[in-house]
Amino acid sequence: MKEILSNAVRKRREEEGVTQEELAEEVGVTRQTIIAIEKGNYAPSVLLALKIAEFFHKPLEKIFWYEKR
Repeated sequence: MKEILSNAVRKRREEEGVTQEELAEEVGVTRQTIIAIEKGNYAPSVLLALKIAEFFHKPLEKIFWYEKR
């Protein structure tokens, strides 16, 4: 079984009407980093994950979680 980090970044971002560029600027990364996170190709640091969760005013576990597949 493989463990993967899943996230709701794209869903939350689209619900809030925020662009990838706007989110990136707010949390201090590049747009490419946001793209990689949304696609599941990049696991953010704990600090970055906390910043993203704070941006959306959601608990960390509502934005990021791990799954066993």
